Amino acid sequence: MQTQKIIQHIVNWLRDYAAQARSQGFVVGVSGGIDSAVVSTLCAQTALPTLLLNMPIRQKIDQFDRAAEHIAALVAQYANARGETVDLTPTFEQFERTVLSGSLKSPNQDLALANTRSRLRMTTLYYYGQINGLLVAGTGNKVEDFGVGFFTKYGDGGVDISPIADLLKTQVYEIAKKLNIAPSIQTAAPTDGLWDGERTDEQQMGASYPELERAMAQFERGITRDALSGREQEVFDIFVKLNRATQHKIQPIPVCTIPKELL
Repeated sequence: MQTQKIIQHIVNWLRDYAAQARSQGFVVGVSGGIDSAVVSTLCAQTALPTLLLNMPIRQKIDQFDRAAEHIAALVAQYANARGETVDLTPTFEQFERTVLSGSLKSPNQDLALANTRSRLRMTTLYYYGQINGLLVAGTGNKVEDFGVGFFTKYGDGGVDISPIADLLKTQVYEIAKKLNIAPSIQTAAPTDGLWDGERTDEQQMGASYPELERAMAQFERGITRDALSGREQEVFDIFVKLNRATQHKIQPIPVCTIPKELL
């Protein structure tokens, strides 16, 4: 993997896309995780205005602190970068009180509220993007976006551009090393940060990213579960189940085509 050349390729791509879109630069939500740290750094390296938002919603202190420290480091290093903390906790809790006071109850309401956090952040990113003429830069990687659909529809999946969506999670870590991302971020267990209790990505999906990457490669090569055994077969089953269940997120929105003779 030619890490430095990939970094330069993404930076050039970001700069060119912004010019074609007649955009001033980028806005990035910084979570304290590896993906947002890499994307925000790549955006800052374009020398275009880059707004970094820390958007806590009842956030764990270590997640908030990692995000704040990363933003501070980028602002100190890049003159084009600036940071802002937008506390969305009061907004979320008002929404939570409103919907939970209604008569419609569901066993899925905890998941729905977790996804609401992501959608509130998306709304915030687009607000700041619009008033500043900035593109919303997504932080999803290839496994999440096109393998297991591990993102919130119209939440962290609602973006203008996806700089690292062609990179596997393990490749994102290689980029992070080259970019000298803080060790605390590189070693933190991946988590979406959408739950009051700590839930890592691996706990939610049932497999680690390296395991899922291997299963994704096997699936793409047409390997069947019968050719596998043990843990490898178990992870393959997890991948296939998640991939099938999240096609509504992975695929473009279906459009009902009207026959010409009816128009």
